[in-house]
Amino acid sequence: MTGQNVRWGILATGGMAATFTADLVAAANSGSAAGPGAEIVAVASRSPEPAKAFAERFGIPRAYGDWESLARDEEIDIVYVATPHSAHRAAAGLCLEAGRNVLCEKPFTLNTREAAELVGLARDGGRFLMEAMWMYCHPMVRRLKALIDDGAIGEVRTVQADFGLAGDFPASHRLRDPALGGGALLDLGVYPVSFTQLLLGEPSDVVAKATLSEEGVDLQTGALLSWEDGAIASVHCSIVGGTSTSASVTGSAGRIDIPYGFFFPDRFVLHRDGKDAEEFVADPADGSRNTLKHEAAEAMRALRAGETESPLVPLDGTLAVMRTLDAIRERVGVRYPGETR
Repeated sequence: MTGQNVRWGILATGGMAATFTADLVAAANSGSAAGPGAEIVAVASRSPEPAKAFAERFGIPRAYGDWESLARDEEIDIVYVATPHSAHRAAAGLCLEAGRNVLCEKPFTLNTREAAELVGLARDGGRFLMEAMWMYCHPMVRRLKALIDDGAIGEVRTVQADFGLAGDFPASHRLRDPALGGGALLDLGVYPVSFTQLLLGEPSDVVAKATLSEEGVDLQTGALLSWEDGAIASVHCSIVGGTSTSASVTGSAGRIDIPYGFFFPDRFVLHRDGKDAEEFVADPADGSRNTLKHEAAEAMRALRAGETESPLVPLDGTLAVMRTLDAIRERVGVRYPGETR
């Protein structure tokens, strides 16, 4: 696809779909790296009315009242799947089976079995598939990882990360609905787990505790992850209290602290043993720290290069994170309706 426009389809019309679409449109209008060659050509929902309203809002030419029509649209190069994660397997699978490339929102699926099925479909069909883990594509997170890979803090020994919301969510809310994959872990905990595994890989052991709701989803969860080389990570997520959303990575020769918003930072501080602290600040040219344009840019770069996986968000890494999330849920006793493992 070198030099060609990348034609996007948007599957779903909720908040995430709107955010992604707005960010992609803004990037195109600003002339940023994510924008040139990006074209949103269709949107789909389960019924015509929300699809038409979404299309009118963003100036999208085609609106479908069912997912199948979008999946069969051969003028679409890649579909962004933004349904609730309980529907990711069905929505992304439908698109992959129809020959579309897919960028699928996080958490990738409800569990490892579903994730492996999607990866199998993509690899068997030679289609591009990527989890929309925008954190991995964020310039500051990439800069932090590069410093660590270059030995700035020595060998990583501990990671701490948290993400919690001070929400008074009623039982009817999606975050407390087992049928929608509710709970803190999959919606929020995927970030600290993914951040940790970006730096340390898949843990060899998982210990976890959680507070469960009456519906059987986790209101807050804490996990201790460990590796055979002695590294340890502490991760926490919550939908009953707002946390600092901070992270700290300690190595044998220093430490990196992200004081706020570790998954979309605008700054972090490097402490090298025996040296003054160094603050790294985001390049103003990158625009808002809170944008999904970087994941869109990576997906388009990969498509133009003829790649079926992104080196920034590799499918094997996504599967490894899903295995850890499964292990945490097994330890705390959360299982979703119809789920078998």
